Amino acid sequence: MVYLFLADGFEEIEALTPVDALRRAGVEVKTVGVTGKTVVGSHGIPVVADVSPAEAEELAKGGDKVEMIVFPGGMPGAANLDASPLTDLFIERARADDAYVAAICAAPMILGKRGLLKDRDATCYPGFEKYLEGAKYYEASVVVDGNFVTSDGMGSALDFALQLVALLKGEEASERLADSIRA
Repeated sequence: MVYLFLADGFEEIEALTPVDALRRAGVEVKTVGVTGKTVVGSHGIPVVADVSPAEAEELAKGGDKVEMIVFPGGMPGAANLDASPLTDLFIERARADDAYVAAICAAPMILGKRGLLKDRDATCYPGFEKYLEGAKYYEASVVVDGNFVTSDGMGSALDFALQLVALLKGEEASERLADSIRA
């Protein structure tokens, strides 16, 4: 199962592009509302999450095997994710399940502040690299290092999403999806 986290102030394109691409590729994705069942993006777009905060707490303790967790950026969305206890519960669960942990734009700061990117390659939205404690920062649209995937921002949301598809379904599936949506 893939869980993508939404907190008030999230960047809509960075959240919904991965959800859409992964679902088109046949991956089961659930959106998790960290700040409520209905979460409002940074541009005022309300999104009804698949999973409420209370349901998420139960899932973190013993739901389906976690294949990947995804944190979109946007401000104050990334800061709200950083402050949520659900974030830590799911990071622990993802690590226990040897799952991928993906973050885009400002959200890699969540991983950096927890020391998860130490001695790893990573990227983020310019200006947030100061939070990537111990990481080797790259000016790149998407960086994969082991089970960690980071991306630099909204303009890279499709590349980020296609990389997530490639990791879970293979390069061919990602290329087929890219061809179908760029035609």
